[in-house]
Amino acid sequence: MAKVGIVMGSDSDMPVMSKAAEILDKLGVDYEMRIISAHREPDVFFEYAKGAEERGCKVIIAGAGKAAHLPGMCAAIFPMPVIGIPMKTSDLGGVDSLYSIVQMPSGIPVATVAINGGANAGILAAKILAVSDPELLARLKAYSEELKEQVVAKDAKLQETGWKNY
Repeated sequence: MAKVGIVMGSDSDMPVMSKAAEILDKLGVDYEMRIISAHREPDVFFEYAKGAEERGCKVIIAGAGKAAHLPGMCAAIFPMPVIGIPMKTSDLGGVDSLYSIVQMPSGIPVATVAINGGANAGILAAKILAVSDPELLARLKAYSEELKEQVVAKDAKLQETGWKNY
């Protein structure tokens, strides 16, 4: 049973949304992924959002660009956490998406990550789930340690070779 729902309005969002899926795969978190347009197929969207809890979702990650209604509408229907990913747009660079997602009315929060922040959305979803899953928490701690080791290795290379040869 999927613990995280990943939903996007267009397949053009897949390069960003797949980063959330990759993190969840790495951490061993089950998810479902859908392409559903809140504007072009509202009935399908409402069915998805209303049924997510019953399908076992504990968190929804929703990515959207421009008017970016998908995350907010998920939050209006789904009773558990929603993480919004604003997509970079050609018009305003994603600031339009960011504002649309982050400026939710009182009572309908959407946790919002950076523009094109798919990986961080996956990590945040896992952290939310880890509150009640000690095994997932241990995997998150190991992942953080991996990140630290990568930085240490990069610094060691810099110290060994100098910045001109890096």
